[in-house]
Amino acid sequence: MKRIVFAGCLSLLGPGGCHAGTPVASVDLAAPASTPVTLDHVRRDGAPQAVDGFTLQRYTFEAVATPTLIVTPAHAWSAGDELHVQVQNAMPWAVTLTVDIDGASPDQHLHAQVGLPAGPAQTLVLPLHAASPRAMGMQAAPPMPFDDHGRAILLATTVEGTLDPRAVRALRFGIPAPQAGQTLLLGRVEAVSGQDLQRAAYSGIADRYGQAIRAQWPEKIDSDAALRAAHAREQAALEQLKAGAAGLDEYGGRLDVPSLAKTGWFHTQKRDGRWHLVTPDGHAFFSLGVNAVITDGGRSYVEGREFMFRDLPLDSGEWAAFYGSGDNRSKDQGASRGIGYNHGHWFDFYAANLYRIDGKHWLAAWRTRTLDRLQAWGFNTIGNWSDDALSQAHRLTYTRSINIDGDYANVASGYDYWGRMPDPFDPRFAQATEQAVIKASAGVRDDPWLLGYFADNELAWAGSGPQGRWGLALGTLAGDAKSPAKQAFIAMLRKKYVAPETLSAAWGIAFGSWDALNVTGFAAPAPNEAHPAIAADYSAWLRHYADTYFRTVAEAIRRHDPHHLFLGGRFAVNTPEAVAACAEYCDVVSFNVYADLPQHGFDAAAMRALDKPVLISEFAFGSTDGGPFGAGPVPVWNEQQRGEAYAKFIAAAANDPSIVGAHWFDYADQPVTGRLLDGENSHFGLVGITDIPFGGFVEAAREANEKAQKRY
Repeated sequence: MKRIVFAGCLSLLGPGGCHAGTPVASVDLAAPASTPVTLDHVRRDGAPQAVDGFTLQRYTFEAVATPTLIVTPAHAWSAGDELHVQVQNAMPWAVTLTVDIDGASPDQHLHAQVGLPAGPAQTLVLPLHAASPRAMGMQAAPPMPFDDHGRAILLATTVEGTLDPRAVRALRFGIPAPQAGQTLLLGRVEAVSGQDLQRAAYSGIADRYGQAIRAQWPEKIDSDAALRAAHAREQAALEQLKAGAAGLDEYGGRLDVPSLAKTGWFHTQKRDGRWHLVTPDGHAFFSLGVNAVITDGGRSYVEGREFMFRDLPLDSGEWAAFYGSGDNRSKDQGASRGIGYNHGHWFDFYAANLYRIDGKHWLAAWRTRTLDRLQAWGFNTIGNWSDDALSQAHRLTYTRSINIDGDYANVASGYDYWGRMPDPFDPRFAQATEQAVIKASAGVRDDPWLLGYFADNELAWAGSGPQGRWGLALGTLAGDAKSPAKQAFIAMLRKKYVAPETLSAAWGIAFGSWDALNVTGFAAPAPNEAHPAIAADYSAWLRHYADTYFRTVAEAIRRHDPHHLFLGGRFAVNTPEAVAACAEYCDVVSFNVYADLPQHGFDAAAMRALDKPVLISEFAFGSTDGGPFGAGPVPVWNEQQRGEAYAKFIAAAANDPSIVGAHWFDYADQPVTGRLLDGENSHFGLVGITDIPFGGFVEAAREANEKAQKRY
């Protein structure tokens, strides 16, 4: 069926005199004779029927690229605040529904995409303005639908665009590229004014412990007594696992592997085609680590959004120590862009729960318990961003982060998720690096338990999109005329081409003089097949840039700590040039890998050719059945699959002759309402916000770690 048009007009209830929750305009898709509806590869089936108190009409969206049901109103939506749609998914699985609202001009358009779960009829609510969980201070929204005084409400939590609801031309419902016919039941569509169901969707979502109120999972608690009892049971079980692993030296190196070089420090060594980390005593060591083993990761802003929390403790007396204040409004990074409620008072749910468990000595108790756990669970390394006091216990090896910060120039690559790239050609960068290395190495340069140093984290070595590899080159040439990096790039080009006319011919653009490059905002050409010199020159520049960065850091480390490993820069986005430079100056190349297998997160063939060991410095799998609303970049369906995915990843890492370790992100779950830095609120933890371990996942990780030690 191609197109069927039902004639009619939009029934307006009038713009004036609206009270809270009053429809100001409506159409009824269960009464199409009175509604202007166009069906494009959508079939109307049967007669309207009563379903869960609604009168709904069955529509089947056919298996084509864009089956669409279009409502063409004859009048305005009369300035409603929300669009309410009566809907039921008739399929036994979730269906993705798109809703588009076209305004009077091309720049007036709203778009939303929602997952319709199988089950009873419900009300889909679409705010008639841009909306997102980021604006509410978190990256992932509460689960939908939610119960609003007995009504099942499915809120479109992310709506993109701008719209004047007084001038709507069309309302379009679609299912993107269904593989088979998908059936939905649709009824009344109303523009409603004065009812803020978006706020209702976020109201009362976290309890006094920082747990998600609307969800249940085995480790969830409902009282202080239950919290302490759960910890007592876990402590008893932990005692059964505390015996040290047999066949390992004191650092966790394998005694059954033929001895490697004994230097008194951790180092790398390749033997029989396999790379190893080697303990100070000369034994093979596969680094199984956990990142962010800290107590302050449970902080979340409460100011301005107190409506999200139930039973927050008073900010006085014994609870005052767990309140603080901050301000992230000035952060110039993509990770924080669009995050609302990003300043003011915060509450530390995780630390407050530790206080509930162990009283005023909670920090010391947590440190002992955490070290016991990590060892019992088969981990041997304390990863990045962890409590420094844990490393001084000398029970697990540990890493240090060199966080280079200062008033030096920077360069935009177009990605800039954590900010712009440091400009290593600025002399102030070398000075800042020197100070950062001095700080990072203080008190640990002579400690044999230190594995080594990471430099920065997830720098923007590449941009986004098909030309992303060249983002740093394009950004350098577009930068300020006084940029040290830009001056260095121009100097490279002048040395190669001598005359501007030669560069003009090679790049296929006109240069009147070298000064034409030296302007702020210069629009450099993208590489193309007709002018291969562009890609060659950009590649040379990217390598020079990365060489300068890694050489500067490596030389500073060698000056202040000649003993320990340089573990690389924790690559996320990267280029071949940056990875090659890292391999030249670092002892280990580290990658933060968010993929099903480690080899899917970096160029394994290139690393074999570079002949350098690889450390997976971050990986994680999340699900939405453990409390926090997000599942992260690599979601799985449930807690059991988190454990299965962990085991599969660790086995693939241990079997790879180039990989010398993998570090999980992170120790404790992120806050339900978003962490301070950027609103992340995913279920990544070995333990929850109450410090109770996720038993099934932890056991799966323990078994996988034990097998990895034997396999390595």
